[in-house]
Amino acid sequence: MIDTNELGQSVGVALPDWMVPPRPPREALAGRFCRLEPLDIAAHAADLHRHFSQDTVGRDWSYLPYGPFDSLGDFETWMAATCFDADPFFYAIVDETTGRAAGMVSYMRITPAHGSIEVGHVHYAPAIQRGRVTSEAMYLMMRWAFEAGYRRYEWKCHSLNLPSRVAAQRLGFSYEGVFRDHMIHRGRSRDTAWYACVVSEWPGLKAAFETWLDPANFDHDGVQKKHLSALTRPILVATDPELEP
Repeated sequence: MIDTNELGQSVGVALPDWMVPPRPPREALAGRFCRLEPLDIAAHAADLHRHFSQDTVGRDWSYLPYGPFDSLGDFETWMAATCFDADPFFYAIVDETTGRAAGMVSYMRITPAHGSIEVGHVHYAPAIQRGRVTSEAMYLMMRWAFEAGYRRYEWKCHSLNLPSRVAAQRLGFSYEGVFRDHMIHRGRSRDTAWYACVVSEWPGLKAAFETWLDPANFDHDGVQKKHLSALTRPILVATDPELEP
């Protein structure tokens, strides 16, 4: 419902109970298949570099503004210079099966005053791609954001990164458009595709993730019975036209 002011102009809905949410604390987020630990060079760098090196041609770095890293030392130097400010706030994704870090991700563009926060710097090693670990990691981050009081949770990616665009919709982020000539990426022009989910959608998204992550949703070979995309698609308020058949 749109409110009007004393001049008869349409204005936004009042938020009399709005409270500014906190910034992410340096605490782990624990799930069944993974846990997200605040990134630490001593604890995570060696495992991450070893896992990331399984991508021998550097395909998974193409849409990131950094990497690949030829040596562990180069990776540690980049981490020290990049990963320990308040924003972005980096996590290592630790696979509970192995106890090893095999991915990293961050909260970024953290704006508590407006209740907005973004997920970014998403990088999964081949060992955990397309599995329960990565989907649960995304669920844990989304859950913390909305339960901490954020109203808007964003996903942005290079418009030519189709796997990331598919992932955004699968995870329940609605399509919001493309920002043209948004930035320069590795010396080339980049358009950026924008997606978001908002707090009113969180109950449905929470139910979708928990249904999908339930062990009963997988057979003895680990094959899913219900697809997460089928569970989240009814919640989307707009779909990405680039992904339509």
